[in-house]
Amino acid sequence: MEVILLERVAKLGQMGEVVRVKDGFARNFLLKRGKALRATADNRAKFDGMKAELEANNLKAKGEATKVAEKIDGRNVVVLRQASETGQLFGSVSVRDIIASFEADGVTISRSQVLLDAPIKTIGKHSISIAVHPEVEVSVSVTVARSADEAERINRGEDISTRQEDQDAAAEALAAAGEFFDPEAQHDDEPAPAATEK
Repeated sequence: MEVILLERVAKLGQMGEVVRVKDGFARNFLLKRGKALRATADNRAKFDGMKAELEANNLKAKGEATKVAEKIDGRNVVVLRQASETGQLFGSVSVRDIIASFEADGVTISRSQVLLDAPIKTIGKHSISIAVHPEVEVSVSVTVARSADEAERINRGEDISTRQEDQDAAAEALAAAGEFFDPEAQHDDEPAPAATEK
C-alpha cells in the first residue's frame, strides 16, 4: 500500500514522502496513529492544503522537544534490582522501569519514546536512546545495581563483576600454583634423597 507520510518516521521517510509499505503496517500503525494518509488523488490534494500547517506544527513540536532533550541528554538513572553473584538479574529492567526512574527524577516520557530493543538482564551501566521527537533523539544511561552503594561504584567505573575476596583468593591460588610448578624453587620440606645400597 502506498501512503503519504504526515511526519518523519524512522527508517521509512520524511514528511510528505509517498512510500510503499506492507498493508498491515499501514493499517495497524501508520494510519491508525495518524502518521500517514492513503496515497489517493483526494488525499494528495488534502495533504498539499495542510502541508504548511503540518510543517509549522512540526517545527513547534521540535522546538519543545529540543528543550526536553537538553534537559535529559546524558542523564543517568539508577534502577535497583535483586541479582545473583554473577550479576544476572532475577527478572529484568523494562521500559516501564526506566519511565518510573525518570518520573522519580521529575521527567515525564512515554513508552513509545524509549528505544529499548530487549529488556536489560544484567547489572551494570547500559546506554539507551530516547526519541523525544521523531527528529530529536538523545542518549541516556541506566545503571542497574543491587544497592545504591553498588550503583555509585558502577558509576565510578569499578568492576563489580567479581568480589574482592574472590580476587584475593584467585591471586593466592595463582601464587601457590606458580611456586608448585617452578622446578627451580627451593623447598624446605623436601625429603633428602634416599641412600642407595650397593
